[in-house]
Amino acid sequence: MSRLPNLTRSSLRLGVLLAGVLVGAGAATALEVGEKAPDFTLPGTTGEKISLSQFRGKKVILIEFYVGESPT
Repeated sequence: MSRLPNLTRSSLRLGVLLAGVLVGAGAATALEVGEKAPDFTLPGTTGEKISLSQFRGKKVILIEFYVGESPT
């Protein structure tokens, strides 16, 4: 089996990722402007659990999702 060129592999990965996002987006319901976001809990960078409800009443909340180093 021959190895796929880097560009082809990258395009394939991007396509799979985009398809996953589009499928997942169809299952989520949109919020209306001014509507409260549902509570959720995720692990923090130091391992503790953080809930959105902990920040209710604060002026601004920035939620950043990132992926650490991934093997190539």
